[in-house]
Amino acid sequence: MTDAPDRPATELPPPAPAEFSAAAIAAMDDVYRFARSLTRDAVDAEDIVQDTYLRAFRSWRTFQEGTDIKRWLFTIARNVFLRSRERGQREVTLDDDASAAAESAQAQEAWVRGGLDPLLHRAELAPAIDAALAELPEAFRTAVTLVDVEDQSYESAAEVLGIPVGTVRSRLFRGRKLLQQRLAEHARDAGFLPAVPTRSPA
Repeated sequence: MTDAPDRPATELPPPAPAEFSAAAIAAMDDVYRFARSLTRDAVDAEDIVQDTYLRAFRSWRTFQEGTDIKRWLFTIARNVFLRSRERGQREVTLDDDASAAAESAQAQEAWVRGGLDPLLHRAELAPAIDAALAELPEAFRTAVTLVDVEDQSYESAAEVLGIPVGTVRSRLFRGRKLLQQRLAEHARDAGFLPAVPTRSPA
């Protein structure tokens, strides 16, 4: 009678299915872009992405098949960022609820259609957009990145950020407005927006 082979004290989790792995890897650029919106630093963003994927592949069984894997990865990335942020770092103070009550969803959509949305999809403006996004307060920057850059819904962004949908709308409105102001001059110089008419002397 032979002895049974020794088993390791702790067994590694089973490898992730190929379909999960492929979808997760395909989203890596999006996760990095979101991490950059959190950190404003390429090296720190790479660290967050690495930690995010280590955690994702370690706990892949918690992912619900058929749901948005990018949203799931964004949530992990944000949690990694929050845990790694140094204590005592000053937070941007925002009065979201007051602004949300003041701005209607209809006004937001009308403003975006006429202003920011066409700019975000022009490759020529990518460097200017990245620079302008980096200047936004973190709360505005992450909301704009999730909804306008990564095409996440308001509901998905709210879940990733752990805030109400109304707060997402508020942050988007103000973030888009600040972003448009920073991009307007560059866009006019490049011919993507009409020049501001000047009055001729009487």
